[in-house]
Amino acid sequence: FPLLSRSGVLEKLIEESSTADGTACIIQLHDIPGGAKAFELVAKFCYGVRLELTALNVVSVRCAAEHLRMTEEYGEGNLILQTEEFLSEVFSSWKDTIIALETCEEVLLHAEELHVVTRCINSLAMKACSDASLFGWPMGGGQRTLQSPGGSLLWNGIGTGATPKPVTSDWWYEDLAVLSFPLLKRLILAMESKGMSPDNIAGCLTFYANSHLPGLQKRNSGNQEKNSRISVPTEGEQRALLEEIVGLLPMQKGVTSTKFLLGLLRTAVILHASSSSRENLEKRVGIQLDQASLEDLLLPNLTYSVETLYDIDCVQRILDHFLVSDQASAATSPCLVDEGQLIGSPSLSPITMVSRLIDGFLAEIAPDVNLKFSKFQALAAMIPDYARTLDDGIYRAIDIYLK
Repeated sequence: FPLLSRSGVLEKLIEESSTADGTACIIQLHDIPGGAKAFELVAKFCYGVRLELTALNVVSVRCAAEHLRMTEEYGEGNLILQTEEFLSEVFSSWKDTIIALETCEEVLLHAEELHVVTRCINSLAMKACSDASLFGWPMGGGQRTLQSPGGSLLWNGIGTGATPKPVTSDWWYEDLAVLSFPLLKRLILAMESKGMSPDNIAGCLTFYANSHLPGLQKRNSGNQEKNSRISVPTEGEQRALLEEIVGLLPMQKGVTSTKFLLGLLRTAVILHASSSSRENLEKRVGIQLDQASLEDLLLPNLTYSVETLYDIDCVQRILDHFLVSDQASAATSPCLVDEGQLIGSPSLSPITMVSRLIDGFLAEIAPDVNLKFSKFQALAAMIPDYARTLDDGIYRAIDIYLK
């Protein structure tokens, strides 16, 4: 029986189940990693039927072979050895490694024990942190473009005359959007340990969030069609995902766009995310408030005691974070600030940009009949006098409020 001779586990089970009178014995295998499909492939291998290993099935077959103890002790070139050799080929391909990592979810405990998950992650992290154009790895969902010796694109072996697009540092974002977040998180941490830039980490997480959080998809509809493979998560799953993403985003100022952070904050309020996540986002937005647009700052008021159309309290907290950060920056480098003012640079200082943003915000909320004057005045007074190079904005807001 080829199946028995190749597997230490099956050989042992048959020996233990055999009876002296030679009657048929039945053994049941309920815990084979990969289930019936994996066992069918194992059986084909044992009976000499051509076994076609692919990135889609190699992980489950590898785990099944380990479970059945298909070592070299039970036959030269046994299934453990063959699947390991094939995995080495898989790890040389970016696309195949992603596919293999996805399939690890089906046999996660076994794949973890065999370090297949870790090997997939390390392989992907190494490739993402390297210059892809030097190695010819498939990019953008595995699409690889052939080039002529002269550098032009080839179609069916015929030169088109077109030149290939340069490889950008974000080529891997879309590919990783198909992974579950626990796997992506481990991959992100591995990339960080290998020197991946915070900008790329933030970019990857931004793409992932736009792909998996429907609230963000509505504001960034471009990613929804591209990722049709991704199922819509429940509200609880979205909340958990958002909180995880917030915790994983790089802390460096400016690496994550303010527009995206405000979109996350808006979604966090809608999903009733934890207060720590909302506070985290408010602080992140605050330290780079000068990069925000008025449209994104108009956060709807979704509190239980809805007094105003927009969440003015949230904007006040964000502004307070900015003022604290701006004062700290001025204290650490006062000479640089003075020098910039003396030179008379045409670019506006962050505090001036924020003053204009807040004046614009005041003009937007001024028509709200539920807006109390004390709240309007408190927000306007938070901007230091020296920050307003022109008073037109605040006068316009006051005029609208009084009308």
